[in-house]
Amino acid sequence: MRDLGVGFGYLVKGQRWVARHGRSYGFGLLPGLITLVLYAATLVALAVWGEDAVGWATPFADHWSSPWQGLFRGFLTAVLFALALLLAVLTFTAVTLLIGQPFYENLSERVDADVSPDGTVPQSGLPLWRELWISARDSARILVRAALWGVLLFALGFLPFVGQTVVPVLGFLVTGFFLTEELAAVALQRRGVDLRSRLALLRARKTLVWGFGTPLGLAFLVPFVAVFLMPGAVAGATLLARDLLGEENADDESAPGADGRAHREGVTP
Repeated sequence: MRDLGVGFGYLVKGQRWVARHGRSYGFGLLPGLITLVLYAATLVALAVWGEDAVGWATPFADHWSSPWQGLFRGFLTAVLFALALLLAVLTFTAVTLLIGQPFYENLSERVDADVSPDGTVPQSGLPLWRELWISARDSARILVRAALWGVLLFALGFLPFVGQTVVPVLGFLVTGFFLTEELAAVALQRRGVDLRSRLALLRARKTLVWGFGTPLGLAFLVPFVAVFLMPGAVAGATLLARDLLGEENADDESAPGADGRAHREGVTP
């Protein structure tokens, strides 16, 4: 259970790191803001035209008597919006990371330079287009896994008592796991760790992953919070990735400044 506290500690340390590096934090906000606007526009469109879409998809209910037609289509509209909202929560990180790959890659490199005792910054050696392709491909695979879990948990939610108690807890744990995978992938992919190996690393330290990802997933449910926490979440996930791989972290407060190390390693401040 100690790993739960360690995981949460990395989440806090990541937010503290970006608080001390205002320029990195400012650039790290841009991808989240872009993604938020895109998702908000989609959800608003769904709220406005969702009922019409459900009506078009259920022509067999056109001749149902009142109030059954309204109740049936109203229920489907609510389910559609709820699923869209869940999908938005599950995919927000992946889409934001894809849009902000260069920003978060640079931020993760700066964290590595700051906390590594010798200032070493692992590099993938791959061109940007190749990194974007790998990130998009792996995110799609994670999305499929998350969607399967979502369907299973949605079905279990109809079970008496279990659906109202155990299933929500499992839902947050699953969300926290996949959220951590997406964030840690920035640092792990740069080290040449493929998706299968990443998942094996995370499964071996599930309590560490839950300690980091579950409270972050809960925070992401609050509107706009995800945008402001994303830069610190990437920084914290880099620290967590170093822990998973057994890499030594210098003390946060006593570590030399990132600017000097970044300069030595060729990282753009």
